[in-house]
Amino acid sequence: MRLMCSMAPMMKAVVVCLVAIFASLTLGTKPYTQNSTYYNPILPGFHPDPSCIFVKEWDDTFFCVSSSFNAFPGIPLHASKDLRNWKLIGHVLNRREQLPRLAETNRSTSGIWAPTLRFHDETFWLVTTLVDDDRATDDASRWDNIIFQSNNPFDPPSWSEAIHFDLEGYDTSPVWDSNGKTYIVGAHSWKVFPGILLAEANLETGEVGEWNVIWNGTGGTAPEGPHIYLKDGWYYLLAAEGGTGLEHMVTMARSKSIHGPYEANSANPVLTNSNTTNYFQTVGHADLFQDSTGNWWGVALSTRSGPEYINYPMGRETVMVPVMWADGEFPVWSPLNGEMSGWEFPETNLEVDGPGPIITEGDTIDFEPESTLPAHFTHWRFPIPESYTISPPDHPNTLKLNPSKLNLTALNGNYAGPDGQTFVGRRQQDTLFTYSVDLDFAPTSLEEEAGVSVFLTQNHHLDLGVVLLPANASTASFGNTDLPTNSSELIPQLRFRGISYVPVPDDVIVPIPEAWSDKRLRLEIKAHNMTHYSMSAGPADALSQMRTILDVSNAPVSWGFSGVILGIYCTSNGYEGNTPAYFSKWRYIPQGQFRN
Repeated sequence: MRLMCSMAPMMKAVVVCLVAIFASLTLGTKPYTQNSTYYNPILPGFHPDPSCIFVKEWDDTFFCVSSSFNAFPGIPLHASKDLRNWKLIGHVLNRREQLPRLAETNRSTSGIWAPTLRFHDETFWLVTTLVDDDRATDDASRWDNIIFQSNNPFDPPSWSEAIHFDLEGYDTSPVWDSNGKTYIVGAHSWKVFPGILLAEANLETGEVGEWNVIWNGTGGTAPEGPHIYLKDGWYYLLAAEGGTGLEHMVTMARSKSIHGPYEANSANPVLTNSNTTNYFQTVGHADLFQDSTGNWWGVALSTRSGPEYINYPMGRETVMVPVMWADGEFPVWSPLNGEMSGWEFPETNLEVDGPGPIITEGDTIDFEPESTLPAHFTHWRFPIPESYTISPPDHPNTLKLNPSKLNLTALNGNYAGPDGQTFVGRRQQDTLFTYSVDLDFAPTSLEEEAGVSVFLTQNHHLDLGVVLLPANASTASFGNTDLPTNSSELIPQLRFRGISYVPVPDDVIVPIPEAWSDKRLRLEIKAHNMTHYSMSAGPADALSQMRTILDVSNAPVSWGFSGVILGIYCTSNGYEGNTPAYFSKWRYIPQGQFRN
């Protein structure tokens, strides 16, 4: 083992070397404890910018939130008793009146950025930013900083409506000083306030004092994602730098005063996989918390992309590493990998109560009468409630979708419009999976369509649907010899089409065989390796006749800030059609998780 230690100044070098030696012995040569192996990501799929806390007052429960951008319900809230089994217990943003403006933000990178969750004075506080990326980067109206509070995180209606506060910036986080004062720390990477900012604040009213820059980072791009921790008489400032791509990293500084000046950690970056061949890349935007025994853990976002950074459809996920934090010293973060050894996990027989699934579970959903949409089902911005009916009397055990005029592609840049989009899905949370549904749909007018989608944003999605088109629109066939002689006659066809900033295959349009007509169809999306989906269809009562329409790369949906949502849609594609679609036998089967 070779340790490189700086010699100047001497005392500082000695401290750094001793911490490094201790960390290497503790973290690198043996596991922390027996039976402490766990696997990253702890929250797989679209769960970026994690913020996690441990709350002893709530039966020793861990809580984690993550960014949701334009997805609704927004700000998913997961809970765990043992740091291994995470259950969705609800969403902080769960009704339109809490934050109506989410319906109007434009562009696919807009929406909820970087929530911070904290517990103080028997209250749960959530501070975050609603971003409108259609605005200029230095336009104050681009940033809408907001506060939510709740006295019971297991009761979604208990989360308040948004309290707004002024900051031309984002990534806001509350901190309570030992003298009783409350502050908010935030970031701005553009010309107004470059760096990390701090202001005194009233979380009940949204009143804030003067914003002052307290740290400019270590020189990496876009210092952001700040949190402050008061420990051993020091204020430790945690930040992310390097942008959100392959140079992403976690850095730290500290001060004896919350206002600074802050001295950077000589071991920065404290966590990154930049310039490595690790499968986990873009590591950054972190948070720190303790467990019931006082041990420290760090969470961060990461993409399972490898340094090629091409195929990562699940986007930015939540990972966790053990952290050594000796008194009076900077914390030492364990390197991030797919398989980890850490502190001994809490032992408990208690289970978390909540409406959502354990994060690793699949779906077997039959839309039974008097049921509701599962808690983990997701829309893109606010849904139109009347567009979704569970188990209507004439089609029991189905989910009826009324068509939206707008399809899954952008309108006016990315704005869904007041009539919304008829789409609902669930996050892709496994490298390998099979997702499938039955579809009962009888379109009667041109371009009426219903189907399944690999949906990232309105600018990035891959769709397979049943659509009414002229017979001469076909680009392929299943060997049909019974097509209409009149090539302009409208017939139901299977259509694949994709949209992305990355090249996508040409549309594939295949007439539905006569033997399949008037039958429910099974539509299937399968990730059969880490780079491609297969999209298939066939009669629901004869699955041996399933046909693969095409294999398509996941690169077109590996982009941006979010992650893939697998779901169903119904649209008139801008025409006047109003034929509903009925979906049933919703299945999502996890089949493998790649970690290296």
